[in-house]
Amino acid sequence: MSTLPPSPRRAAHDIAPVFTSRWSPRSFTGEDIPDAVLLTAFEAARWAPSGFNLQPWRFVYSKRGSASWATFVNLLSSSNRAWAEKASALILVASQTHLVWNGERAPARSHSFDSGAAWSNFAHQASVLGWHTHGIGGFDHAAAREALRIPDDFATEAIIAIGKLAPADALPEALRQREFPSDRLPLSQLVGADVFPAA
Repeated sequence: MSTLPPSPRRAAHDIAPVFTSRWSPRSFTGEDIPDAVLLTAFEAARWAPSGFNLQPWRFVYSKRGSASWATFVNLLSSSNRAWAEKASALILVASQTHLVWNGERAPARSHSFDSGAAWSNFAHQASVLGWHTHGIGGFDHAAAREALRIPDDFATEAIIAIGKLAPADALPEALRQREFPSDRLPLSQLVGADVFPAA
């Protein structure tokens, strides 16, 4: 069942509300997240498309209050830790960088692209369930690899914070000013017919 809130964003073309309702806040309540929510979002991620159907994405998660929570929080840069430690769960996304094709090991050239599709599915499914996500690139990748036992042939892509939305005034002043759904560039700057977009 969808619990999508009204969005102040306005799409230029008629699209499903899930795309404009999803945004990346930093203010979270810290409340417990049910396993069913996480598993439903992971299930949505599982159905993302990928080259050769490799499904290169892997997720490692920690729920707030679990034994691994401090480990996940401490992987974050200090600026991200300041707000993300109030999330309900933190999820590391990794992607397999090689595949075996015709008996030979070869680079999986679309591993990051494909894992991005899985993360998008996860984020939009979470939004439909009434939860918010925020992708984080600022974390210690080497420490994450060691602490979470990530094999060498997997890239550490991002950490996702997920939680229920809290008021913006719970954030430091500098972050409050950024706590709103951002707009997007017009299609004319993103899409070109026949040649690269000129705008």
